[in-house]
Amino acid sequence: MYFQPAVAPTTPTPEPKPPRRTSRWLVPALLLLVWLAVGAVGGPFAGKLSDVAENDSAAFLPASAEATEVGELQRRFAGSQAIPAIAVAERSGGVTPADETFLTERADALAGIPGVAAPPVQPVTSPDGQALQLVVPIAANGNPADTVDEVRAALAGAPDGLTVLVTGPAGQIADLVEAFSGVDGLLLLVAGGVVALILVLVYRSPLLPVAVLLSAVFALGLASLVVYLLADSGALELNGQSQGILFILVFGAATDYALLLVSRFREQLRDTEDRHTALRIAWRATIEPVAASAGTVILGVLCLLFSDLNSNQSLGPVAAIGIGAALLASTTFLPAVLVLLGRAAFWPFSPKPGSAHPERSGLWGRVAAAVGRRPRAVWFGTTLILLLGVAFVPQLKADGTNQSDVFLTDVDSVAGQQVLSRHFPGGAGSPTVIIAAADKADQVVDAVRMPGVAQATLGGGRQMIDGLVQIDVVLTDPADSGEARETVRRIRDVVHDVPGAQAKVGGPTAVQLDTQDTSARDRAVIIPIVLVVIFAVLALLLRSLLAPLLLIATVVLSFAATMGVSALVFNDLLGFPGADPAVPLFGFVFLVALGIDYNIFLMTRVREEALRHGTREGTLRGLSLTGGVITSAGVVLAATFAALAVLPILFLAQIAFIVAFGVLLDTLIVRSLLVPALSVDIGRRVWWPSRLARTGAD
Repeated sequence: MYFQPAVAPTTPTPEPKPPRRTSRWLVPALLLLVWLAVGAVGGPFAGKLSDVAENDSAAFLPASAEATEVGELQRRFAGSQAIPAIAVAERSGGVTPADETFLTERADALAGIPGVAAPPVQPVTSPDGQALQLVVPIAANGNPADTVDEVRAALAGAPDGLTVLVTGPAGQIADLVEAFSGVDGLLLLVAGGVVALILVLVYRSPLLPVAVLLSAVFALGLASLVVYLLADSGALELNGQSQGILFILVFGAATDYALLLVSRFREQLRDTEDRHTALRIAWRATIEPVAASAGTVILGVLCLLFSDLNSNQSLGPVAAIGIGAALLASTTFLPAVLVLLGRAAFWPFSPKPGSAHPERSGLWGRVAAAVGRRPRAVWFGTTLILLLGVAFVPQLKADGTNQSDVFLTDVDSVAGQQVLSRHFPGGAGSPTVIIAAADKADQVVDAVRMPGVAQATLGGGRQMIDGLVQIDVVLTDPADSGEARETVRRIRDVVHDVPGAQAKVGGPTAVQLDTQDTSARDRAVIIPIVLVVIFAVLALLLRSLLAPLLLIATVVLSFAATMGVSALVFNDLLGFPGADPAVPLFGFVFLVALGIDYNIFLMTRVREEALRHGTREGTLRGLSLTGGVITSAGVVLAATFAALAVLPILFLAQIAFIVAFGVLLDTLIVRSLLVPALSVDIGRRVWWPSRLARTGAD
């Protein structure tokens, strides 16, 4: 006997007593006015977040990192911390005296630009005579990106045939800021447009998508206001990466929560005449899974606070604020709009009292019947498919990339670095910095004479401060390359062994090295913490220990399969040079936290139905009733994360694919087939050790 959703009996839901007539309209109206005020106040701050975002990679490191300590010590020598911008001029036939005169005159003019920390030194000609280099120190405090823009403008008007580009760490910061400038415009437009299109296709109503989108917009306004105030006060650090993820998370989560409430409301409108009663039943039925879902994501992203990278630490609270705002808007603003609109929200296909429930006899009813007929074959087959993806995980290259590979479009800082590498030692203008005891300086300089080092000289402007000297080391490889990072690692090994030198190694290349090493450490620490936190939430929600273990195992399997498929796509289809070590960590946190959402939506309904009909029929009923809404929610979230790819940043493009593909895999395979099939096959024991496992029916 297999499950037949079309003829399954319906147990009527007891209707709560209707509220007083005045509160029926007054409370929703007041909620609507409150959220209109929130939107008016908070909305403009979504466009102001870029003003408080920092994109300097050195600011992301923990205070304990060696490169951070060197940066602090450098201030003793320079008086203030500066970021080098490198102007490089190239002429294929060899630079001319006119070219040298042009760059020398512009160097004098650059000294007058606010934000230039010190007068640039005179231009240096390359050994092959085809290029000139001018180092412009940019003040770290202030707005380096704006200063670089002014430097680039001042270097315009070069003689014909002379190409002038601005690169170096400051040039890369300016190009990052430009790349992230689309966060509050293009990204929101694409994400909003995709969500609106999906909602129209799902509900075939002109009014409902507007209500859901307004809920997401108001949630984003509230989140932006809170994040702006915290970032402006220095309570947390915000960067363009976190800003983009915030926008996507709020839109995706708010829409997901809205879909669950809307679906249950439409279901109740078929069984209940009064719209207020229908909404109260729907709200009470969805508040637990929606709150548990939001709580799971919030706790999951807050696990990033255990990171040693400041950028990761700040993303945790930023994302948590966004999810909290989405939860608040979806459980207050949207219910107020729905109860005021009533059945008109679904016009022209408004549900009528007593009408049939299409969820029970449509596609998902047939899927449930198929799962019920051969559950063991279903879960075994889907597991094999996921394991096929897992087999490609070793091909994932997540040990870091060159800084110039961050951009997916042509930018001046990358082109300029290529020119520098052709004509100068790769690390020219961005030296590795060693701070060491003055009486051991010669020994340190001798120790760093190794392959990969072009020269090592005393620098820092002053010879000795507090018994310390600064040694500038120019590397032969580009400062942002993997070869340069390995050279810095070797430099650290040898200078740390110089007795009494107390040497520390920093500079731009060391910053990248420490960032990648810290990211690898974070991955090993945070992933187990996330699993423990999510298990605790699921155990409390489902009153079970076995069910949470199964759910987490399926989501982890889905994540591993996603990373394997991503390796194939990144390496063979898109030709990406590799990935940052933080990519797997971010992918895990978002996929496990968000992927478990759909299992929460499913299993809370399954448990509700199992209490009435037993585990087998309850599982199949839960699948048929929630199949459409959870699939829609997964498609919406996948589409919103895919919108991150419009920002031309390698990291965000990779996160966009990983989360979008992983969410679809969770929605269409794990939640639709694997989890229900396991639940049916295991039977009531899945609820162990709760009373349902002992007294419920299989």
